[in-house]
Amino acid sequence: MSASKIIAILLIVAGSLGLLYGGFTYTKETHEAKLGPITLSVKDKETVNIPVWAGVASVAAGLILLFVRK
Repeated sequence: MSASKIIAILLIVAGSLGLLYGGFTYTKETHEAKLGPITLSVKDKETVNIPVWAGVASVAAGLILLFVRK
């Protein structure tokens, strides 16, 4: 399997996941304090939204790359 077909499949899968979920959330540790044996930390939840146009463009680019012959 050639590299272009692998990239095309990855683009299709990534675009489909972007359209299906619409974004993802991750936790970022921002502050930490140590007071003797006690450790305090602040964790913020960050959300990244994936635009619909980006998912559609990724799927379209993957399909074009997969089916267009060189």
